[in-house]
Amino acid sequence: MTIAIIGGGAAGFFLAINLKRLAPNIDVTIFEKSAKVLTKVSISGGGRCNLTNSFAEIKTLNRAYPRGDKLLKRAFRLFDHRDTYKWFEDAGVPLVTQDDQCVFPYSQDSNQIIVTFIKLARELGISVKTLHRLTSITSGERYTLTFNADTRCTFDAVAITTGGSPKAEGLSYLEALGHKIILPVPSLFTFNIPSDSIRELMGVVAENAMVSLEGTNLKASGSLLITHWGMSGPVILKLSSYGARLISEKQYRFNILVSWINEVNCDKIAEYINSIVRENPQKKVVNVCPYNISSRLWLHILKKAEIPTDRKWVDLGKRGINKIINLLSNDQYTVHDKGSFKDEFVTCGGVSLESIEFNTMESKSCPNLYFAGEILDIDAITGGFNLQAAWTTAYVAAVAISQRFNAI
Repeated sequence: MTIAIIGGGAAGFFLAINLKRLAPNIDVTIFEKSAKVLTKVSISGGGRCNLTNSFAEIKTLNRAYPRGDKLLKRAFRLFDHRDTYKWFEDAGVPLVTQDDQCVFPYSQDSNQIIVTFIKLARELGISVKTLHRLTSITSGERYTLTFNADTRCTFDAVAITTGGSPKAEGLSYLEALGHKIILPVPSLFTFNIPSDSIRELMGVVAENAMVSLEGTNLKASGSLLITHWGMSGPVILKLSSYGARLISEKQYRFNILVSWINEVNCDKIAEYINSIVRENPQKKVVNVCPYNISSRLWLHILKKAEIPTDRKWVDLGKRGINKIINLLSNDQYTVHDKGSFKDEFVTCGGVSLESIEFNTMESKSCPNLYFAGEILDIDAITGGFNLQAAWTTAYVAAVAISQRFNAI
């Protein structure tokens, strides 16, 4: 029995390795279109490979997975983050869980994951062919694959693990086979705010901010980083993930509301600000930063509120205090575009989960055609969740394929 795995990334290698372990007699070949395999793994987590998360702070899966949580809830019964942790440690990759619950190799080097995968693939007899771009796939009693428009091969089964496609045209061959395609759009991107003085605060971090998409119920909390182009950091990436589809429909021009202190209850903030006035009546407003926010950010807020920095707290008056309360909790900014990067790291969209059997990752329309990883309409917030989805879907597919062909 032979199987072709299209895509030499995280999901492709994980599927291949687990399949060969479960069914050693199956002939497994990985086809990768570029000259190198596992390139996305090499840059994951800033080159450290954030390969999963402890899930300790995730109360419901849809908070980590805006799309695909229902499929993963079922798939995690077979292989979840705890299984991932054990799998890599058993493979000789010690792991460490950070305070933010992100899990990395103890070496803090993504290359260790790559070396481990390539070593295991070699030991298991998995063939890896680079510079093989799939140009057509024909279903029948067996699958006929054409690479680079001239090389044809036939296989008993095929697994598509090509990752997210930035354009729907890249998935047209799967649509032709009867699969519903959800239009791919970027996810996990930063916000471009070109015309605002906020950019003068480049490098300032608000450790506990809340950002919401104006006019919607979408919001996220976390650390916010001000950059020379606008805003970044976990809270922005999280919000971009939650609102990926809606933000795309708005053509990446929309308003956000920032609570620099992760609090929107004006009465609570007023009580706190009034306590500052009582305790520091003669001090200049510039010298007392509420909620321990950055002094540079506090200056920006005072400037936006048109409050002179040498004004005393006692002289603010109700109007001045209300301006401060509003800007601390409900500071509006207009986003003009997403951050400009050559390639989006994660996409929202892909093969619709309506086209997939959840228990096996097999196509509903094409027997012996399987999917794993970001090719599916599954994506997550930052923090190791996207790679966990790749490991889980790949493992489920490997088990299903091994059971199918071991039974023959």
